[in-house]
Amino acid sequence: MRRVVMLTAALFTLLASSLSYGKTLQPLTMCVFDFVGNDGPIHKEMKEYKIDAVRWGVDLSFKVYTDDRVASEEFKNGVCDMLNLPGIRAREYNDFTGSINAVGALPTYEHLGIVIKTLSGAKAAKLMRKGEYEIIGIAPIGAIFLFVNDKQITTPEEMAGKRVTVLDNAPETEYLAQRIGMTPVSSSITNALQKFNNKAVDITGAPGLAYEPMEMYKGLEPGGGIIKWPTLQITMQLLVRWDKVPEGFGAKSRKLIASKYPNQIRVIEDSENTIPEKYWININDATKDNWNETFRESRIALREKNVYNAKALTLFRKIRCKIDSSLAECTSKDRE
Repeated sequence: MRRVVMLTAALFTLLASSLSYGKTLQPLTMCVFDFVGNDGPIHKEMKEYKIDAVRWGVDLSFKVYTDDRVASEEFKNGVCDMLNLPGIRAREYNDFTGSINAVGALPTYEHLGIVIKTLSGAKAAKLMRKGEYEIIGIAPIGAIFLFVNDKQITTPEEMAGKRVTVLDNAPETEYLAQRIGMTPVSSSITNALQKFNNKAVDITGAPGLAYEPMEMYKGLEPGGGIIKWPTLQITMQLLVRWDKVPEGFGAKSRKLIASKYPNQIRVIEDSENTIPEKYWININDATKDNWNETFRESRIALREKNVYNAKALTLFRKIRCKIDSSLAECTSKDRE
């Protein structure tokens, strides 16, 4: 009998605590950008995130958008106070984290993992806030590979004159096109891959995750391929108006999302491994060096144009040199 009384008392205490906690929850609306829409992968992920948000004192509700530009405008207009965007789009809110996608800056998932872990720590907290906004999570989408309609196109020189998709709001894509001498074709994140499949362009960039759902084999046939050398890393970034959430919310969120990195990368690599081997184009070391130098010079030029954050580029260079100290850039006078 005593056990029953004690258990009942404990349940009532827990219930009372829950009700009391519920009253203190801060209601918050999030604009969720998901290509698929309602019940897409990102929306589902945020539903799981909602459980953690409750523990941190926030009650999340969602508005789902299939267009990242519309979601961002709604966020600016105060329709919501939390938002997720691809890193390229998030740059207008925070140029430090928005520089993670700098061309050639993070060659592997090991490099990217170190960056995300570093930026989830307490020492980086001040870098996560800019004005009224705070980056509260960074997750990988995958490396961007160049999809070409002709396997003979592998070097910057061979791409001169070819039609390539360039993203609005992503000046690095237009800069690279001009630098290499390609013909830029203005595109959105949504229709860039469709243009490749429809043969409207010769080259586009895409992560491995896009191959199957976007039916990229349509653009690759009959003689196309995917250059097996990443041009940049794409991330999904979560941001919030920091004065709308309890103190410490951002730090907890960044740490949680960073902890999921190994599993997220496993999914990304699995998707890359499902791409038929016949499409992959392996390039030699000389070609890799050619691309690396093109990327390095482009990063420096874009830094001078205030597209990339200088401190971020320095961090990325230090990580590259930590992993491989023999790189020429580690002792170069004009290093980042």
